[in-house]
Amino acid sequence: MNTVNDAWLQAADQGVLRLITAGSVDDGKSTLIGRLLVDSQGVFADQIAAIQRSKYKRGEDAEPDLALLTDGLEAEREQGITIDVAYRYFATPKRKFIVADTPGHEQYTRNMITGASTAQAAIILIDAHRAQDGELLTQTKRHSTVAKLLGLRHIVVAVNKMDLVNWDQAVFDRIHAAYRQLAAQLGIEHFHIIPLSALKGENITQASPHTPWYQGLPLLPLLESLDLRENIQRPARLFVQWVARHGGSRADGFRGYAGQLNGGRLHVGDSVQVWPSGKTAVITQLFRAGTEQGSVSDGDAVTVVLDRELDISRGDLLTLAHEDVNTSKHFDAQLCWLDEQALNTTRSYWLKQGTRLTQAKVQAVHALRDVHSLQEQQATGTLSLNDIGRVSLVSRDLLVLDDYQDHSSTGSFILIDPSTNQTVAAGLVQKRV
Repeated sequence: MNTVNDAWLQAADQGVLRLITAGSVDDGKSTLIGRLLVDSQGVFADQIAAIQRSKYKRGEDAEPDLALLTDGLEAEREQGITIDVAYRYFATPKRKFIVADTPGHEQYTRNMITGASTAQAAIILIDAHRAQDGELLTQTKRHSTVAKLLGLRHIVVAVNKMDLVNWDQAVFDRIHAAYRQLAAQLGIEHFHIIPLSALKGENITQASPHTPWYQGLPLLPLLESLDLRENIQRPARLFVQWVARHGGSRADGFRGYAGQLNGGRLHVGDSVQVWPSGKTAVITQLFRAGTEQGSVSDGDAVTVVLDRELDISRGDLLTLAHEDVNTSKHFDAQLCWLDEQALNTTRSYWLKQGTRLTQAKVQAVHALRDVHSLQEQQATGTLSLNDIGRVSLVSRDLLVLDDYQDHSSTGSFILIDPSTNQTVAAGLVQKRV
């Protein structure tokens, strides 16, 4: 029996968990991912030897600096901080994992949002030594707020560096109480919390003898057990990424519309509607990975062939004709500002929703969310770097809009500065006007 192949087969049956690590600087995010890679046997021996020889070692001489397994940039190794999002892949006999190591520094909050936008779970680290009085750091609050706004289904709070406080249960209990209060303020209904030491490997794969008072699962078994099933059947949404043309000079030339299906299912014979034109057509063929299919489902990369020629181009959206679709040019959203240059409400920005690109203006900033008190405050009329605010927008073109919690593909967007081509904001649709 090939045990390695059997393990991967079983993992495929359990699906893939996409997760991020978040928290403040020096909470141990990169070290934790390094520990997960090592303990799941996802690192080669020569990689361990390389980090032991590294001139940038930051840990004790007896311990390999596991953070170097994810901090790949030279600047990250020199400064001992994470700057860019690093993706790592590993598997256990029960599940495959894609994990994003996101920066903790406030300056790189935009990178954390990038990693969280495709994640199903977040591991939010808290340094037990720095939070032993029960006072949570600002970045812990900010990242928890972003995780909630992005609708991450599972939040795991990893109280790291418990070895530095001698595995004191009272410290853990104070942090647990503080995060429970934070979760209640943010509307996070459920979270998991684990005392651990990423550096020492305690409560990572097996229960630690230092925490007889902790009755929950260690981190990796907990991640293996998280339920990934969708609770709500989302309607079908397909943004056209590419118009495939073959034999265009012939009367029977091939014309297909390629993109990733988000939500629902499509079948040959289904009637679909094209937005923003509103025209309808019937699906005559479906292709996935170059093979013709009778139907396709959520997450598939597909090519759709229709029974009649329509003016369809990149950025158009296909939906099932019988499903209700909400369209508008005016809508409200939660906006996280990512640019050092503040929002200018007199300017137009590019708005990118899926593959659709149009122009939009922020008409008003209604409120700002204070990351310390977690309460909405009166707006100043603009947004600065890392501000999270409730705003109203108007777009040049009609958009299909869903509340983000209902459908992330048509409920999220980014704003781009037309003069610099920099992404300046990430937005979540909250109310259609």
